[in-house]
Amino acid sequence: MPVDQVSVPLTKDQAYALVDAVMERDDLALTASAHEDESTGEWVFQATCDSPPDLAAFRELARQVLGAELEFAVDPIDPEVNWVAKSLEGLAPVAAGGFYVYGSHHEGPVPRGLTPMRIDAAQAFGTGHHETTTGCLEAIDIVLKRRRPRAMLDVGTGTGVLAIALAKRTRTPVLATDIDPVAVRTAVENAEFNGVGKLVHAIEATGLSHQTITRNAPYDLVVANILAGPLMALAPAMARVTERGANVILSGILEHQARGVINAYGRQGLVLVQKLQRKEWSTLILEQR
Repeated sequence: MPVDQVSVPLTKDQAYALVDAVMERDDLALTASAHEDESTGEWVFQATCDSPPDLAAFRELARQVLGAELEFAVDPIDPEVNWVAKSLEGLAPVAAGGFYVYGSHHEGPVPRGLTPMRIDAAQAFGTGHHETTTGCLEAIDIVLKRRRPRAMLDVGTGTGVLAIALAKRTRTPVLATDIDPVAVRTAVENAEFNGVGKLVHAIEATGLSHQTITRNAPYDLVVANILAGPLMALAPAMARVTERGANVILSGILEHQARGVINAYGRQGLVLVQKLQRKEWSTLILEQR
């Protein structure tokens, strides 16, 4: 299927606001992101869409969200190239929370004292390099120093990096879910390669109503690295599947969105214990009270 990339230069705040708005819809783009062009210092909004993209819808959304008239550039993407994987090739290893995340291209030794995880670039989110993932790994390390969980859930698992981290550190089964079947397959493959294939059970699921999720509830540790909007929508269900005293780690939250997420979960009895800040991204550690 032909795929196009839609882009437009914006300010940082505008770019992230448009990403949030696009990702709250399921009819505009396959993915959306914002990044800073290192050569110009300019921030750019990008979205990957089925070809041809609905530019009129993008312009209308920009008017609603930004109050601006924008002209989007469209560039075709070679369908034979996995651009997600290609853009991530050669990334340096990442150390966070006592974990060491590296790709198969890395030939150096794993530093002593760190838990190694080989996560290759793939068509799924989560190689350990994004601030949301490193924030979650650090939050996991903090929580595991306080408790030994018996029932764990990873929502929006992507490559499975967080579920694998939990399984390797605790040697306890983890249920991992994602709405994307490609992500589920990737998580299974990564778990097997990292020696925890029998501990990580990955399923395709939307939200928290899947029977496998409810059958294994309540959980005493949940991690969810997705987006602020979906996280807030999940707050009531998250309260239902967690037990008193449970910890919930949330990420994929921009700094200016954190208060809204904290309030949404606070109304469900999940209160903030600690907030980690990595650049413009927040990771929250909550407790069910």
